[in-house]
Amino acid sequence: MNRLRNLDAYPKINEDFYKRTLSGGVITLVSSVVMLILFFSELRLYMHPVTETQLRVDTTRGEKLRINFDVTFPALQCSIISIDTMDISGERHLDVTDDACCNSCEEVREAYRKKGWGLSDPESIDQCKREGYVQKVKDEEGEGCNVHGFVEVNKVAGNFHFVPGQSFHQSGFQFHDMVMFQQGNYNISHKVNRLAFGDFFPGVVNPLDGVQWNQDKQNGVYQYFIKVVPTVYTDVHGKTIQSNQFSVTEHFQNAEAGRMQSPPGVFFYYDLSPIKVIFEEQHVEFLHFLTNVCAIVGGIFTVSGIVDSFIYHGQRAIKKKMEIGKFN
Repeated sequence: MNRLRNLDAYPKINEDFYKRTLSGGVITLVSSVVMLILFFSELRLYMHPVTETQLRVDTTRGEKLRINFDVTFPALQCSIISIDTMDISGERHLDVTDDACCNSCEEVREAYRKKGWGLSDPESIDQCKREGYVQKVKDEEGEGCNVHGFVEVNKVAGNFHFVPGQSFHQSGFQFHDMVMFQQGNYNISHKVNRLAFGDFFPGVVNPLDGVQWNQDKQNGVYQYFIKVVPTVYTDVHGKTIQSNQFSVTEHFQNAEAGRMQSPPGVFFYYDLSPIKVIFEEQHVEFLHFLTNVCAIVGGIFTVSGIVDSFIYHGQRAIKKKMEIGKFN
């Protein structure tokens, strides 16, 4: 028993030798409050999953990229806005597909587009004249338009854009039939209510949501250059969401003396990063939680003891100097 008692690393001090001080009480109270705050902070981290981030090379091939958009044009009517997509693989989606022909002005316009012709004089077309198409477009001047929906494109670099006029493809080039809509100036002021490349996942930030731009110059092209980063999010239950994040820069190009190669409009150019970001939710292990709690208690106890000892011995030294000064 005596040998076992000699192994005690925590020798006890007789209570008669204890001396309690006011500074010691204050330090004990403060350190206890700090200890409780850190303990509950650690407990909150233990109760909620943490997200681990990894970076890997994206090796996916042949997948589609889903673009969700919601854009408002306060000064362009819906009847003259064309939505087109194209990518570096040569795939294009121009305006609206309509296989029937030709009982309406819209069907005639679609037939002209497929042939690669521009519809320069709608009044010469019986269907358009009967429907009063040109007058209808003029009556809509000053109205705004909200365009929302989604498109699925190849997972390669490309662009999608909103431009006034009808789009058609001819001899390897894309044209926009805007003759019947010429007004001298197109106000392409717009607000991006929402733009996302893929499905929502917790923590995602879409930097263009709510972004608004007002045109105060002549005709031009407003361009967004977007870097899309493939992202995989796995929650604590093992559910996986394949999505994307993106960063963006903006640029406005004026129409100078007919030198502008693109029609006036809003263009979104996107490119994909070869690096994929992986987010994975994980629970903190109990042993890790217990280790952190012990570190909190032990660390605060040690530091508070050092501070208390420094204050106590400092006060004693000051008292001794004061007593010596009185005797002298």
